[in-house]
Amino acid sequence: MKQLIQTCLLDINESIRAKWFLVYSLVFGGLMVMLFAFGLTESRVTGFTGLSRLLITYIQLSMAIMPIFVLISTVRSLAGDKEAGVFEYLLSLPVSLSAWFWGKMIGRFFTVFIPVFVAMLPVIIIGGISGYDIPWKIFFFYTSFLISLSWCFLGLSMLISTLAKSVDVAQGFAFFLWLLLLLLLDLIFLGLIMQQTSMPNTVITIALLNPLQVFRTASMMLFDSQLVLIGPAAFLILDTFGNTMYLIWAIVYPFILGTISAVIGYITFKRGDLL
Repeated sequence: MKQLIQTCLLDINESIRAKWFLVYSLVFGGLMVMLFAFGLTESRVTGFTGLSRLLITYIQLSMAIMPIFVLISTVRSLAGDKEAGVFEYLLSLPVSLSAWFWGKMIGRFFTVFIPVFVAMLPVIIIGGISGYDIPWKIFFFYTSFLISLSWCFLGLSMLISTLAKSVDVAQGFAFFLWLLLLLLLDLIFLGLIMQQTSMPNTVITIALLNPLQVFRTASMMLFDSQLVLIGPAAFLILDTFGNTMYLIWAIVYPFILGTISAVIGYITFKRGDLL
C-alpha cells in the first residue's frame, strides 16, 4: 500500500508539471468561464434555464473533449516509459509491478478528473450567490458520470499502453478508438437501421454498450425524462431500464468496463516482456 501511494503521488506530481495538464485545465476552466460570461444561464432549453442550462451544455462538451485528452495523455504512460528504458530501473527498485501499475492509474485518475470537477465549482458558488437555484441533483449525477467516464477511458488507455509496442502506435490506436466511439453514437447505427441490415432493438442494444452513448443518453435523461430527443429508441431504454435504473447503469457500466480493461492490461503487463 505504501508503494502504491508513493507511485500515485509521483505520477500526480509529474502530471501537474506536464504541459498537457496545463492545457487540459485551461480548456475546461475556460469553457465554464465562457459559458457563464456569454449569458448561457439566461437562455432556455426544454424549460431549463440558469445553472441547469449551463451544466447541460458543459457536460455535453466534456463528453467530446475529456476522453481524447485522457486517451492521448495516458497511452504515453507505459509505452513511453518502455521506450525511455524506465522499466530497467524499475526492476532494480523495491517497487512491485502491481503497485507501480495501479499507482500510476489512480494518480492519473485524479489529474484527469479534478480539473473537470473543479471547473464547475466556481460557477456553482457564484451562481448561488447571484440568486440562481443550484441543481444539486443534476450536479451530483453529472459528477458521478464524469467519475465513471474518466475511469472507463483510463482503463482503456492502460490496456492500449500495455498492448502497443511504441508510443506512436499507442497514440494512433487511442485516436482511432475515440473516433470510432464518436461515430457509433449515431451515424453508423442509424445507417444500419435505415438499410434494415439489423434489427433495431439489436442495433440500439449494441449502441448502448458504447460508454459515450450511455453517458450522453443519461445526461439527456436528467432534463428530458422521456428522452424525446432520441426518438423511438427511448421506448426500448425506458421499457428495459426505467429512469432510475438507467442512471445507475450509466454510472456502473463505464466504471466496470474501465476496471476490466485495466485488469486485462495489468495481466498483459505483468506477463509481458518489460525490457
